[in-house]
Amino acid sequence: MSGIIWLYQKESVTLHVEKTIPLRSKFNMKRISPDSIYRLKDKEVFVFGSNIHGMHGGGAARFAYEHFGAEWGVGEGLTGQCYALPTMEGTESFRQAVARFIQCAKENPSLTFLVTAVGCGIAGYSVEQVAPWFADASLLENVYLPKSFRQVLDKNV
Repeated sequence: MSGIIWLYQKESVTLHVEKTIPLRSKFNMKRISPDSIYRLKDKEVFVFGSNIHGMHGGGAARFAYEHFGAEWGVGEGLTGQCYALPTMEGTESFRQAVARFIQCAKENPSLTFLVTAVGCGIAGYSVEQVAPWFADASLLENVYLPKSFRQVLDKNV
């Protein structure tokens, strides 16, 4: 077990505080997207749920439009510093869009895709429904999935 040790000395009193940080946990060996994404580094891509018409009126889609350059009218694919994933057109359409996203991630290994909990907000799907569709994405070095998706995928292994 390893950790970080802080020493603090003031006048004649020395305090020794040790905080142990596990080097391996269930999730730190996997690529987990942040719970909240407010800034993107160069080559990072914000993956959000959209509708096929690219009407980015609410939720993560609105945030992508206002902050990361998602273009109005682009409902699927790379747009600005984002990837629009249509989630509102039915289950089979959504699943096929996820497959196209995974193909895009494979074709763009220099980009890092930060996936939000797509489909689990306004579109109304549960994490248990959506996460399995990202199983192949979870194997890609350049795709970071939400912790909730990883937890479902770990249960299904």
